Order: sequence, then C-alpha cells, then structure tokens
Amino acid sequence: MTEQSLIAEAMSQIWFQFVLVAIFGFLTGLEFREYILLRSKELPEIPSISLGATRTFTFIAVLGFVLYLLDPELQLYLAGLLGLTLFFALFYYQKLRSGQPGLLQPLISLVVYTYGPAIMLQPPWFLVLLFVTIVFILSARPFTQQLTRNLEPQEISTLAKFLLLSGVILPLLPNHSISSYIPATPFKIWLAVVVISAISYAGYILKKYLLKRQGYLVTGLLGGLYSSTATTVVLARKSRLLEHPDAALNAGILAASGIMYLRLLALIAIMNTNLIPHTYIPLMLFSITTIAGAILIDRKAPDAADTTTDLGRSNPLELGIALLFAILFVVMMIITQQVINHFGQTGLNLLSFGVGFTDIDPFVLSILSGHYQATSLQQLSAAIIIAAGSNNLLKAVYAATLGGFRNSGRIAAYLLILGLGTIGYGLTMSAVIL
Repeated sequence: MTEQSLIAEAMSQIWFQFVLVAIFGFLTGLEFREYILLRSKELPEIPSISLGATRTFTFIAVLGFVLYLLDPELQLYLAGLLGLTLFFALFYYQKLRSGQPGLLQPLISLVVYTYGPAIMLQPPWFLVLLFVTIVFILSARPFTQQLTRNLEPQEISTLAKFLLLSGVILPLLPNHSISSYIPATPFKIWLAVVVISAISYAGYILKKYLLKRQGYLVTGLLGGLYSSTATTVVLARKSRLLEHPDAALNAGILAASGIMYLRLLALIAIMNTNLIPHTYIPLMLFSITTIAGAILIDRKAPDAADTTTDLGRSNPLELGIALLFAILFVVMMIITQQVINHFGQTGLNLLSFGVGFTDIDPFVLSILSGHYQATSLQQLSAAIIIAAGSNNLLKAVYAATLGGFRNSGRIAAYLLILGLGTIGYGLTMSAVIL
C-alpha cells in the first residue's frame, strides 16, 4: 500500500478526523489567545471581555463534530448552532454594555463549530484553509488598522465603480466587430482598458500605501509599473533642486524604464500571446540590462533616509481616466489601421516612433487587440519595440531639460543609448521581413 493510499485510509477514519478537528480547534484557540494578549498590551485601559481561548475553541470544534456525526439529519447539529448563537447574542449584549462592540470571537467560534462537517464533507485542504484564514485575520490586525487610517474614502468607491464596469459590464459587451474602421470588438476594447488600469493600479497602491517611504530605486521600480514617463518627470525635477548629482535619483529614473519593458511584456502575455515569441527575448534583455544598471548606480549612492515621493498621478481606476483611455485607444486603433493600409510597414514604423513621444499604452494595446490583415506578428512586435525605444528618447529629453545637464545629463545619455538600441532592434526585426 502506497503512502498516498495510507493517508487516504487514515483520513477516512472517524477517530483520525476527530483528532484533526480537536487539534485545529486547539490551535485556533492558541492564536486567539495571542490576539487577546496583544490587544491588551496595545489598549491596557480597556479591559478585554473574552469567553476563553484554547479549551473553549477545542470544545466548540469537538461539539460540532460530535453533533454532526450523531445525527445525519442535522437536527442535533442545528440545535447546537442555535444554542451557540443565543449564547453569543447574550455575550455580545454584555460586550456592548461595557463599550466593546467587537464581534470577532463569536464569529470565529461559529466558524470553529463547522470544523467537524468540513472535515467529513470536504477534502482535508478545506479545513486547513479555514484555519489559515482565521490565523490571517487575527494576525492582520496591525496591518488593517494602518490601512484603515491611511486609506482615503474615495478609493473604495472608485474601486467599486470600476469593479462594476469590469465584472458586470465587460461580460455583457459584444465580442464581434461593429465597424470596419475599428479592427477590434467592444469587448476587446474595454478589456484593454481594464487590463492597463489594473496594472497601473497595482503600482499606484504599492507606492501610495504599502511602500510609501522607500528609496528612489524602489520609487522608480513602482513608478515604472504605473507610468515610467511620469516617474522620470518627477525624479528629474527633484534632481534639479540639488547642488550635486544624486546617483539614487538617477537610479530611480533608469529603473522606471527597465520596468516599462516588463510592463509591456505583461500586457502582451495578457492581451495577445501570439506576440510573445517575437518580443520575449528583446524585452527581457532590455529590462534586465536596465534594471541591473540602475542597481549598480544605486549602490554607488551614499546611504540616505527613506523618501516620500509623490508621483503626481490620479487614481488610474477613476472612471474619467478609464473612459479617456478608451477613447484614445479607439482613435489610435483607427489611425494604426489606416496607416497600415495606406503606407504599410514603413508607415507603421514611423507611427510607432512618433507615438513613443506621447503615451504609448493606447498604441501598444491597439496593436495587441486589433486584427490587422496586412501585417505579420513580427511586424507588429517590431512596432511595439520601436515605440518603447522612442519613449525612452522622450524620457532622455525630460531628464536633461527638467533635471539639468549638470545633475541628470549622464542618466539622459543612458536613456538616449537605451532608446536608440531599442529602436535599432525593432528596425532590424522589421527589416528582416521587408
């Protein structure tokens, strides 16, 4: 008999299930006891009212197991649940009278009461998942308190509206073309908006709430996830105010461009996997080289205190921003189709070069979401790479003009070389198939 079959045999035994339920009930009580002790240290002036911890939770878990086992029709189990609920209602009433409105212990106790049915009706991992969830909730108290203090109220409403449009409206949109001038379906168009906004929102949340006070290198890495151009502008302006060049600021500017390549690769992986074979190697190569260069520059910088750098961008999930992006996306898609139809690959290369001096996201997503009959996958991949390269030229101009040649001239030169190298690679890809 194999080890796997032995485990399965043991899991089917009632005594083994009983032991597991008792152990997990006991461990839950231990974790809740630690939670109560920590809370008492943080708020010693407020006496904590508790029903118990380890033995209480163990008994509740065993009680649920026994009552469910003895009566398959659930009458005993439901009677026990009703009794616990009434008892917890009295307990909660007493807590309210003492000025403590927390419902955490009664709720956790009711979940522990389901340990028995969970182990008998579901796979073992489900019981483990229940236990881990409770442990996470109890241990996440400091994090949730900090998040509650720092989170702006409008962030939640903005996220809720966006989830409505992405989770409810998106599936209802037609997935067929509505016009010969727009080579993508309404579903594809809005999916592109959802994807780019979600990626930008991840960087926005990380920088604003989770890694608020970090060095410029981390600022550049997170800013590249959000907007490498905006990050370059902010850090270059900060550099101009210094008497001497700051290697850490330059490292942050370069790191933002390195993350830009990974961001493009993520968009390709989500929106059009057919382009991955043509873009994976160059985008990864440029990204690794750029980020490695940024790390080397940052190591040469003197140690500095943590920084708070405002990237100066609005929440990317705001509906106005999403709708504006959708309009730009459709316009860029129409322009791209007309350029390809009338000027072919040469026109597409020139367009991608020019687009790089603006926001490249609408253009890149128009390439990934559209169906352009007159072009190959390699041509479309070359256009994306050229746009990324010309965008680095724009950032080189920003670094030199906003940061000044004295403080940001060297990093501007790096961005210039990086941009020309990226454009050269894209033109080489395009020339191979001309």
